[in-house]
Formats: sequence, structure tokens, C-alpha cells
Amino acid sequence: MEQKQLCARFEKAVELLSKRWVAFIIYRLLSGPQRFSDIDNSLPNLSGKVLSDRLKELEAEGLIRRDVYPEMPVRIEYSLTEKGQALSPLFSNIAGWAEQWIDPAEPSIGTQ
Repeated sequence: MEQKQLCARFEKAVELLSKRWVAFIIYRLLSGPQRFSDIDNSLPNLSGKVLSDRLKELEAEGLIRRDVYPEMPVRIEYSLTEKGQALSPLFSNIAGWAEQWIDPAEPSIGTQ
């Protein structure tokens, strides 16, 4: 039974992190709190609607926090929660692996 639970958790984690744009958003937030426009500008192929949807999903999953500052105009920042920050080693390992094994000049799977 324990193996089934582990597989189910792993499957859910991979499903969440592999959803289009989620990994990029989390990776961007690893550097610290960001405003919507900062995230939006750093991911030029991402529509504002999809970014908004993904931020809401990540907030619902407890990975990010949305802080509203009562200024004029209102300032909203997104940051990783403790749960989101716990992904940092995973992203560091992926970045290290990519640096060693991925050639950005080669076509990706699905673009060949």
C-alpha cells in the first residue's frame, strides 16, 4: 500500500509541475517576490490570462502566496511559500543537468 501511495503522490507532483508554464513561473519566483508584470515580461510567449490562471492554481496548491499592498495604485506581489521554496533543490538539479546535457541549439522533442 505504501508503494501505491508513493506512486500516486509522485504522479500528482509530476502532473502539477509539468502543467504548461508552471515550472517557469516557479523558477522565476525562486529569485524572490515578483509583480505580475515582472513575471509576464519574463515569459513573453505566455498570455496574461494563462499566467493569471496558473498563479491562481499555484496559490490554491499552496506553492505561492499573493500579497496585496494597500498603496496607490495597489501593489500585488507573488512569492513562493515554504512549500514552493522546497522545490529549489529540484530546480537546481534540473539546471545543473541541463547545463551538462542539453544543447540549446539542438531541436527539442516535438519540434523536429
